[in-house]
Amino acid sequence: MNTDAPWYQTKAGRRKATLAFPPLGLVLMWGWSAAPRWRKALATVGILLYGLLYTALILGALVQVGLLDYEWRGGFGPSLVRRKSGPDYRALETSRARQKPAPASKGALPAAPAPYWTDFRGPRRDGHYDEQPILTHWPAAGPPRLWKQPIGGGYASFVVAGGRAFTIEQRHDREAVTAYDLDTGRELWAHSYPAFFTEWMGGEGPRATPTFHDGRLYSLGATGEFCCLEAATGRVLWRKNVLTENQSANLHYGMATSPLVVDDKVIVLTGQSAPGKSVVAYHRVTGERIWSALDDKQAYTSPMLVTLAGERQLLVVAAKRALGLKPEDGRLLWGFPWEVGYDNSISAPVVISSNRFLLSGGYGAGCALVEVTPGSAGASAQALWRNKNLKNKFNASVCWQGHVYGLDEGVLACLDAQSGERKWREGRYGYGQLLLASGHLIILGGDGDLVLVKANPERLEELARVRALKGKTWNVPALAHGWLLVRNSAEMACYDLRVK
Repeated sequence: MNTDAPWYQTKAGRRKATLAFPPLGLVLMWGWSAAPRWRKALATVGILLYGLLYTALILGALVQVGLLDYEWRGGFGPSLVRRKSGPDYRALETSRARQKPAPASKGALPAAPAPYWTDFRGPRRDGHYDEQPILTHWPAAGPPRLWKQPIGGGYASFVVAGGRAFTIEQRHDREAVTAYDLDTGRELWAHSYPAFFTEWMGGEGPRATPTFHDGRLYSLGATGEFCCLEAATGRVLWRKNVLTENQSANLHYGMATSPLVVDDKVIVLTGQSAPGKSVVAYHRVTGERIWSALDDKQAYTSPMLVTLAGERQLLVVAAKRALGLKPEDGRLLWGFPWEVGYDNSISAPVVISSNRFLLSGGYGAGCALVEVTPGSAGASAQALWRNKNLKNKFNASVCWQGHVYGLDEGVLACLDAQSGERKWREGRYGYGQLLLASGHLIILGGDGDLVLVKANPERLEELARVRALKGKTWNVPALAHGWLLVRNSAEMACYDLRVK
């Protein structure tokens, strides 16, 4: 035996290598330089497969001992993270305990400034902010931050009225509709009730943003709890469960559509309901049912009040089609077939003109420009074009000066609204959300980055970026009176975008 030979030239060394990592042992046993091509190919494949297996085993062990975790961030598979995103209830309770008790409310909100951001994605639910100009030249450290603090779980956004920001969040095994002082972030009141919803991809917590109207707040929880609250105090004016009342089964990802106030009615979408109870209108003051309509399984897109082809109507995107309904009685005006994989219609439609709107979806659905045309027998809807140039998964686009800007599977894209031609696609922002203000896109990225991008149809023009939140961030930002509100399932913050 030659004791001076390197270990890989001895039988004992090759045997140990084979036991530890069989492909490597095969390579050493065959002799790489002299091995035929098929043996080299086989050994290469073996090394790769065993490398993947060993890596998976190591990562699995790290997950088991708590050094790593995984969570779904909106892509085609889970992401490895140091810690899952979610509420830190100890930090939340400590933060609230430090805050000075809020003064007792007299039952009415301040009249000024006038309420503006009262609905999900703004007053028209289109993601546009045009109340006043915003700051578009941010300092290197980002715009001034007024406050930041912990918050409960969930994916709701904020609405703002009377100097208060309202949202809904998960706190342990209860949902809580909450009101915060816009200037300081101090919690003013919280109305909570037993409710807990979770699913393994999205996680826990309520999904639907409350709606403010005429001193009242309308909230819909993930398990169907529908509350009308006095916005000044949080006092319950009326409540019901829309799933129980309409013999409806919950959707896979929970109730996720924001209530819509139209005239004397508040419109809600149910889940997989009994016949004729897919869309329901309640009296906004008394809670009494006014009408119900349709048999459609609903999805995760909030209803909108729009005018198309000269007629005011509800625009609803259900699991299998887009619909136009008369707000007075729920009568169907037109329907357009529209399906997204797994019934996951999540992205809000975008009104393009007086009789056209854009639909978009992930899971391979792509986008379509739909035209509504009046006729003697009633209105009809048909696609003018359809392509895969924009695939909004669960983040809605905005339309500005004839162009649509949106996150195409996490990448910012610009489309010509009339032709569907893609102008550009660049810049990865994850599965975040965006708004349009002063000709600029305010993007809250999927990892919590706050980004300012000029709405330029010629190219991506990113102007500023700052880390606003930590962890997975799917919540839509809110903007009122120049204050930008952002949150996820762990943190909330307020930035000052007012022009001085």
